[in-house]
Amino acid sequence: MAMCLGQVFSKDKTFRPKKRFEPGTQRFELYKKAQASLKSGLDLRKVVQLPEGENINDWIAVHVVDFFNRINLIYGTMSEFCTEKSCPIMSGGLRYEYRWQDGEDYKRPTKLPALKYMNLLMDWIESLINNEDIFPTRVGVPFPKNFQQVCKKIVSRLFRVFVHVYIHHFDSICSMGAEAHINTCYKHYYYFITEFHLIDNSELQPLVSLWSRPLSYIQYQICARYKCGDSKKEHNIGNPLSNLNLYS
Repeated sequence: MAMCLGQVFSKDKTFRPKKRFEPGTQRFELYKKAQASLKSGLDLRKVVQLPEGENINDWIAVHVVDFFNRINLIYGTMSEFCTEKSCPIMSGGLRYEYRWQDGEDYKRPTKLPALKYMNLLMDWIESLINNEDIFPTRVGVPFPKNFQQVCKKIVSRLFRVFVHVYIHHFDSICSMGAEAHINTCYKHYYYFITEFHLIDNSELQPLVSLWSRPLSYIQYQICARYKCGDSKKEHNIGNPLSNLNLYS
């Protein structure tokens, strides 16, 4: 039986404090508006559209912070299944590998276990969204000229979390009954980043190419990753994006 979101994403997990929007600010009102639209059952393609008269950078900031909070929560829930032994490389199946580079501690692209990569990623994003010079919260303080470029970098790296979780841990997601919640989060994320052209189509290929294949191929990929031995062995994994119709 599927559990509610509160049961799936609950205690005994290590999460960072959520970045919050201060009540009374324009961004807080935008956040409330976005959440109300999301819960109303409206078409997500319409939910992500910029409300008339609103500033696009404010709208992007609200969503980037919200996606960070939700994706951080998703990964925190999955982290017990993602160990250095199970996932020694941050990857998305057999074809895609992600290396970490931040220009400081890691000046060159470096292979890392998925768990360490994710922790560094969340630390990096948290430092950006808490930086008043990049995500200003004071009234009248403008966004920097490179604000959207920074957001593009953030959402492109957050996409890698979806890639890794879907390809390597979807069986665990299903066992917790959380697939519907994660699918909805991904669908919302996908429509938003494509609405505002925040990520190149080439970076979306790990999921586009995977879900365009037959289910037997998906099962083979997961078996190969977990060394199940028999690629024809049945797994109750389903197709996580089968009813999202994102790419048609």
